[in-house]
Amino acid sequence: ETAIDGVKKGKSKEVCGYPISIFFIVVNEFCERFSYYGMRAVLVLYFRYFLQFDDDLATSIYHTFVALCYLTPILGAIIADSWLGKFKTIIYLSIVYAIGQVVMAVSAVNDITDSDRNGTPDSLTFHITMSMLGLLLIALGTGGIKPCVAAFGGDQFQDHQAKQRGTFFSVFYLCINGGSLLSTIITPLLRAQECGIHSQQKCYPLAFGVPAALMVVSLVVFIAGSGMYHKTKPQGNIMLAVCKCIGFAISNRFKHRSSVHPKRTHWMDWAEERYDKLLIAQIKMVLKVLFLYIPLPMFWTLFDQKGSRWTLQATTMDGNFGIAILQPDQMQTVNPIFILTLVPIMDKIVYPLIKKCGLNFTPLRRMTVGMFLAAMAFVAAAVVQIQIDKTLPSFPSASQSQLKLLNMGSNTLMVKLSNNYSIELQAAQATENYITFEEESIKVSLPNSTISRTVVLPKEKRQTLLIPSNVSASWEVVMNVSAGAHSFGSIGSSQASNYSFLSNGKATFTITNGVNTCEYSREFGFGSSYTLLIPSNFMWGPTCWEFILAVEDIKPNSFHMGWQIPQYFLITCGEVVFSVTGLEFSYSQAPSNMKAVLQAGWLFTVAVGNFIVLIVAEIAQIEEQWAEFFLFASLLVAVCIIFSIMAHFYTYTDPTAIEAQFRDKSDNESHQERLEMEKKHSIDHHDENDEQKQTKM
Repeated sequence: ETAIDGVKKGKSKEVCGYPISIFFIVVNEFCERFSYYGMRAVLVLYFRYFLQFDDDLATSIYHTFVALCYLTPILGAIIADSWLGKFKTIIYLSIVYAIGQVVMAVSAVNDITDSDRNGTPDSLTFHITMSMLGLLLIALGTGGIKPCVAAFGGDQFQDHQAKQRGTFFSVFYLCINGGSLLSTIITPLLRAQECGIHSQQKCYPLAFGVPAALMVVSLVVFIAGSGMYHKTKPQGNIMLAVCKCIGFAISNRFKHRSSVHPKRTHWMDWAEERYDKLLIAQIKMVLKVLFLYIPLPMFWTLFDQKGSRWTLQATTMDGNFGIAILQPDQMQTVNPIFILTLVPIMDKIVYPLIKKCGLNFTPLRRMTVGMFLAAMAFVAAAVVQIQIDKTLPSFPSASQSQLKLLNMGSNTLMVKLSNNYSIELQAAQATENYITFEEESIKVSLPNSTISRTVVLPKEKRQTLLIPSNVSASWEVVMNVSAGAHSFGSIGSSQASNYSFLSNGKATFTITNGVNTCEYSREFGFGSSYTLLIPSNFMWGPTCWEFILAVEDIKPNSFHMGWQIPQYFLITCGEVVFSVTGLEFSYSQAPSNMKAVLQAGWLFTVAVGNFIVLIVAEIAQIEEQWAEFFLFASLLVAVCIIFSIMAHFYTYTDPTAIEAQFRDKSDNESHQERLEMEKKHSIDHHDENDEQKQTKM
């Protein structure tokens, strides 16, 4: 390697005008994005169903993680620019990243703490601790390398390769969306599989393990190209210089706050005593754009709920599309598909048509439209939620309990409840619906018998009371029931097994007593819940399945998942118009040496947006989900109006021209100072000659 102007130049050859080294970087980015989006796609369902968080807590933890992923880029940029350089920063933080992914995969192995082998972890604390540690390491890794990889790829090109550099960034963006698209298709499929050592459960270890393996591959590929990279040395972090300059201006203004000191045109002018005027002018331009960023977090508040609230919404919908059955977390793939489709359509068709119509569709107007489209997406989500709620069962409130009665005998029973409510139960039948109670316990009795039972009713819970054919005796037969890889264990007389999750579609149950075998098959839809009753008059034989009764506790989801497509279309249109335009606007309005500062500011708005979701989910505690969607839509519309007013008064600037003016002014001042110095030197020299002449005389 040779070092020229602080740049270590590797021995990278060129193929079709491109350095070979960039191919390692492109593959690295594809694998890393696959790893990140794949893990993130199943994350909220992992919180909800494995760690058993409720919807609000699962949403809060998810958005806290996403916010950290967009805060740590600032740390990564400082480390790269001030200390390690881009190459070493990517290597070290990728190692942290890979360790975090492995820890997440380990945290999802329920068999580690499942000592009784019943399919559920005995110590959720262990799994929660491991998963939180893994997420913290992932946030540090993915955020830390985010500002480094693209810039490091750009460093590989020489000045004469400007065209190739532009193509590289296009391919780089394509890899991001390609990795996102594939991972959000594949990892939900892996999650839907069943795996385990002692019991078969949803395969979260595989869903996290494959992204972990891809992250390791990403790291290995990046290291493999080490000898070919051009590695720039740390040049000092401009963000630190900006912060110091702003800090000095504020403190200096505070020191000179009395009316004795004359006012200055801009508060940043108070930094002129210590800092260069060009730097101050550049910071003014940056602050002008950052002021416009203040309303932007609300857009990200809505946008990033695709992976949380919208995914949880999809769990209550029917994902059967005929040719394929989509998992709830797979609906997120609609977003990258729409992005890859809409970006060229907007650039090549929509924007040119608007321009031909004579409309001045400025970047800030585009961003305003993008925010409005995101708000409309949440209106659509709220409408969908209202329709879903009509199909969902009515669960007990915080002060209520629900009970269903099931007659396991072969005779009709008359059952009397303590509130004088009588029910006639046919043989091997259950009450059609759950009965709601306000009491903490009720007395259940049989009018033609002295037998009664007191049932404790836990609040906010549903229970099923099994009434055997002979309550004073128990069945002698013990049966073992299994469905594919699931085993319900040995079920004694008048007993029930625990509920077990099954994949939607057809399931076959095998019932055996060690001598005889009976098979029972049934189709199961998304979100349904059943109790299968093996009655007292059950008989083995070719038609044994006819004796088995299926009691439907919860009906299958009937509102189709396809109704989410309009809201995904609207939010993606908003993203294309808002996000792509916002990055372009920020780049065009940023000084040449402060584009990274505005990039950090842009990422910070994403982090703040996710924290807003966290606050609303935990503090607002809105019971109706559709009302929360409407609340977010209303907030964004209000923010959209404020932003449009701010945009109206914004004056577009040309940073290059402003910088050139200051440089020319600085050059003129330097030239003037040189002339004055030469003149002074000439005068001093003249005086010295006069003194010599006087001495001689």
